[in-house]
Amino acid sequence: MLPVDHPLAPATYGVLLVGLIAVLVTRAIRKDRREYQRFKRYRTTRRRQALYRKWLIESFAWFGGSALVVLLLVWPYLPLMLEEVDHWPAVSAFHDLLEEGGALAQWLIGGGSLALLAMITLSVFLARNATEQVPTIGDIHALLPRNRAELRFGALLSVNAGVVEELLFRLALPVLIFAVVGDAFAAVVASVLVFGLLHAYQGAPGLIASLVVGAILMAIFLLTGSILWPIIVHALFDLRSLVLIPVVVYRVHEK
Repeated sequence: MLPVDHPLAPATYGVLLVGLIAVLVTRAIRKDRREYQRFKRYRTTRRRQALYRKWLIESFAWFGGSALVVLLLVWPYLPLMLEEVDHWPAVSAFHDLLEEGGALAQWLIGGGSLALLAMITLSVFLARNATEQVPTIGDIHALLPRNRAELRFGALLSVNAGVVEELLFRLALPVLIFAVVGDAFAAVVASVLVFGLLHAYQGAPGLIASLVVGAILMAIFLLTGSILWPIIVHALFDLRSLVLIPVVVYRVHEK
């Protein structure tokens, strides 16, 4: 770990950033797309579960490990980035609202979050009698578990994604970019773009949806100053897709 004011720090972290982005993009283009296309052709649950398991282990090791290494190296830059973010008008106004409104403002924010989650959940229950496929954003129908055994992997993948992807894309990556360029806005925008582009294997709708979701999760992190809330929201969102829809609509827990 180099001191924040070390003259070689930007260049050193720049090399690390280029290497990390190169590996992420290469995996997304050559590996993730190829494996997902192969997964879509699988018909037996044994082969599907094997690839679920492989994705779970690799995601935990690669995303989680990368996030840990990067955070250990650039942790001193985190408070500097958040300090700059705190001066953004929207963030500053939000924090003023929390301070002025006190407990009432926090209850309103919590109630709004619960209402949004309830609406998303209700949409699944309203589609439980659908005669056709439930509409999804992006090409993810093949990912949905098809029986009780696969459902366990859906739950594990959802929680794992919530933890390791948020640690990497909402925390470690933007702080690393900030350590290189010294600009919080550029770091936030670039990390959101990277997150969206890595979902290109889901098609254009999936890429756009990932950009929107990534921006929302980033906003939650910056407004609250805590990575815990994006982790929870991300995990719940994925659980809706990989657990709630298969159970409520397709009743895979009975298979």
